[in-house]
Amino acid sequence: MSFGGRAPAPILPEWIRARKMNLGDLHEVKKKMRSGGLHTVCEEARCPNRTECFSRGTATFLINGRVCTRNCSYCSIAHGRPQAVDLDEARQLAETAKRMGLEHVVITAVDRDDLPDGGATGFVEAIRALRGLDPAPAIEVLTPDFRGDLAQVDRIIEAGPEVYNHNVETVPRLYRDVRRSGRYEWALEVLRRVAEKAPTMIRKSGIMVGLGETKDEVAEVLSDLAEAGCQVVTIGQYLQPTGKQVKVDRYWSPAEFAELEEIGRGEGLEVFAGPFVRSSYRAEEAYLRVSGS
Repeated sequence: MSFGGRAPAPILPEWIRARKMNLGDLHEVKKKMRSGGLHTVCEEARCPNRTECFSRGTATFLINGRVCTRNCSYCSIAHGRPQAVDLDEARQLAETAKRMGLEHVVITAVDRDDLPDGGATGFVEAIRALRGLDPAPAIEVLTPDFRGDLAQVDRIIEAGPEVYNHNVETVPRLYRDVRRSGRYEWALEVLRRVAEKAPTMIRKSGIMVGLGETKDEVAEVLSDLAEAGCQVVTIGQYLQPTGKQVKVDRYWSPAEFAELEEIGRGEGLEVFAGPFVRSSYRAEEAYLRVSGS
């Protein structure tokens, strides 16, 4: 692997270089977000799809502030000591979703290990605020692991989102280097809990590749996710957001992503895999396909 900057990153392949961004397309949605005092994980994490999603009028809301208490080596979201949670955030989120005419809203958050509930209240209040809209959008949450505190997962389940997403992010062997404060088993426990408590709620997870994992290791993760009751899995290429994050170990080819899709489907999973697939990318399309709506 290339942790610590010891090895140069591999050369960008053509299928990565072909993705171009037109930053001018971001202006209108960014303006709507800023008017509500909101942030998107699309911007904070420098997602390569943010031009496409913003130009389509979709985005993933980032709640509980924009400073994370963890410092994962792949992530460009700011880390450190967060500010107090904005108590008006849920109302602002719902108003912005209504103004944007969203039919499918994705809510995620920074890790808030400094809070007794890990930030679960922010999800509950955001869901309730969105449920108050007429018409109410479909709601997808992408939550932290709450350090294994499943009581917080239960609170979010009870609030009733249509989709509960929690990403395993990488293979178990790489957790210590890539996701230092997380635990692979915590991630699986979140998904098991949702399957147990809300069997009709869609369960979803995501994996990055390009950090040094092998195909066999990814296949084992897919098997673990199926065993945990997960239904939908997104698999995308890790892209180094800035020079401060861990370097890419290698770029997986489109053919290899197609192979991962087949492996996952063999486990009974609905798999969306590709170089630019992300956990919230075209989330509404994934939801409609799996729910049969």
